[in-house]
Amino acid sequence: MTTRDFNMHFLLHSAALIEDRLRQRLADVGIPPRQARMLDALGRAGTASQADLARAFNIKPASMSTMTTRLIDAGLISREVDPNETRSNILRLSARGQGLLSDIHTAWRDIDRLIEDRLGAENAALLTDLTQQLRDGLGGEPPAKTLDQSSDGGGIT
Repeated sequence: MTTRDFNMHFLLHSAALIEDRLRQRLADVGIPPRQARMLDALGRAGTASQADLARAFNIKPASMSTMTTRLIDAGLISREVDPNETRSNILRLSARGQGLLSDIHTAWRDIDRLIEDRLGAENAALLTDLTQQLRDGLGGEPPAKTLDQSSDGGGIT
């Protein structure tokens, strides 16, 4: 008889499998999952600094710089000097980046449907509630909340 001494492995393995499916689905759009999340955050916020995005996504500034450069090179975002802080830059979606948002959201809905198909609607909703409680209990928060706190209150909700 086997025991379930380390239940967190089920969560980690499931998350890795879901991320793999999401990566495959977003390949059709031509963007990796983390870049898709950043485009979504910028789409909601309108503008944000690179430092604010790094904080919101809990990644190192150097990693955010690399991602920002890739998104600029791909023509998905633009960077301009912050008129209020000349040592800082403001990022915003380009028209091309804005155009990808509906494809990104469709991919995300497809993954939500995949989860619901595997678990049923009630269990999928319960999983969503439980993972949100876990994230919050571990001190995490959605990037939208962090970006909103970094701005003048006009950011994403």
